[in-house]
Amino acid sequence: MSTTTTPQATDLQNIESTRWRIDPARSSVEFRTPTFWGLLTVRGHFERYDGTLDLQQDPQIDLTIEAASLNTNNKMRDKHLRSPDFFDVANQPQVRFVSDRATLDGERLTVSGRLYVAGTSTPVDLDARLRRVEDELEVDATAYANHLQLGMSHGALGMIRTPSELIVRGRLVRAADEPIGA
Repeated sequence: MSTTTTPQATDLQNIESTRWRIDPARSSVEFRTPTFWGLLTVRGHFERYDGTLDLQQDPQIDLTIEAASLNTNNKMRDKHLRSPDFFDVANQPQVRFVSDRATLDGERLTVSGRLYVAGTSTPVDLDARLRRVEDELEVDATAYANHLQLGMSHGALGMIRTPSELIVRGRLVRAADEPIGA
């Protein structure tokens, strides 16, 4: 049985001085985008990604997603999302978030950075909650991005609404514990 605790002041130094990586086997990277004038939401996830958290390095947070691994459980929609209208995976195979600044206050991690998608980028702020679970960290992070600023303007009559939501949930393990890779 694992125990979950909120990081205390004595834990912060250990969190801040350790390089962490996301464990893809126990994590998820999801997205939600409102469509049909906000009446419906397209939900999906990415199956391949890698990320690190190191508050002593620059960038402090680096998340790389294989864009072709997106899955909305609709093959025709997925094919269209991989096309140049959206992610353009043939020319831009990765989606990447890189932090400019990250601040840890208790269990709250406040982050500013850039989201790189389909050959362009936009500033993104995200809020995350970190909780210690034995020798690991549990992360729950949410960011919002305007897909129009990323050149993803396809959609008749504004049917695709902004913002899109990116959600990362799961476990962070010490980077030295296991080799990186899904």
